[in-house]
Amino acid sequence: MVERVRVAVVGVGNNTSALVQGLALYRQSGSLVGIRRPMIDGLGVGDIDVVAAFATSAEKIGRDLTEAIFLPPNNFLRLNCDLPRAGVPVTKGLVDAAEVERVAAALAGAEVLLYSAPSGRPHTARAYAEAARTAGVAFINTTSDPVARDPDVLHRFEEAGVPLLGDDLASQFGTSVLHNALLRLLQERGLTLVSSYQVNLGGTEDFRNLVDNPNTKKQSKLNALSESHAAGTVEVAPLGYLPHLASQKVAHLNIEAQGWGETAVSLDVKLKVHDPSGAAGVNIDLIRIAASALRNGRGGHSAEATPSLKSPPGTAI
Repeated sequence: MVERVRVAVVGVGNNTSALVQGLALYRQSGSLVGIRRPMIDGLGVGDIDVVAAFATSAEKIGRDLTEAIFLPPNNFLRLNCDLPRAGVPVTKGLVDAAEVERVAAALAGAEVLLYSAPSGRPHTARAYAEAARTAGVAFINTTSDPVARDPDVLHRFEEAGVPLLGDDLASQFGTSVLHNALLRLLQERGLTLVSSYQVNLGGTEDFRNLVDNPNTKKQSKLNALSESHAAGTVEVAPLGYLPHLASQKVAHLNIEAQGWGETAVSLDVKLKVHDPSGAAGVNIDLIRIAASALRNGRGGHSAEATPSLKSPPGTAI
């Protein structure tokens, strides 16, 4: 019988809600709807247990994880599943780097630490990464803050034999994935790109935070497109926060190009998805990749994770 992966999560927001509820749904239903890879190195979608959770919200600390994921400002929808109590109380998260040792001790029993806090807090992200490395726990950075693409941090994980996957999720079917696919299609068909842009609007707390603290997010989105466009021809507009969208994201893409005889080609696309679902659909793979790497003694980054990330090692900070 396969040994379940023991996961700790940082951040008890919408993405964690989508992951925790989804794990329960797939265990109960046996469905494969929305699953990209049913098995990874012998690990199925249901072979994951969340054993620890960290947050800074006073309202969530001390609550059972399955209760905390529904507290405001979380607004991800409730999936059609029974959700028994997890028996995992939410623990006070790391406030400053001096608490690395406390967090490392709290990771005892975990194999993977999924960092799913808001982007725009690079010092916090690296402190959690250090706690994971100290504890010998694989670290996944789902945010745009540079961790895995920092050569010094990556080197320390490699030396310790601890997996480090990041940075920034390429959502299961999000704006960057779709935009990149369309730009590559232009290249394959011999069209010349004139200009292109993307606009992203959302109503989650992550969107609100990124409007106030955009920091590395724009660069990370451009990293995801860097191989498919000429420099300076693609623009990523600042994110927009619209509370009434709740957990949904609305994206608008425009592409202007030229075909044979320099004739104009114009494309406009609208994408509407539940953003936390897109994150969970990728996190489920990254968790299993990280656990497999840890169990097999492979430290540092795993190339198997690269297609699921916007800014893997080697991309711009």
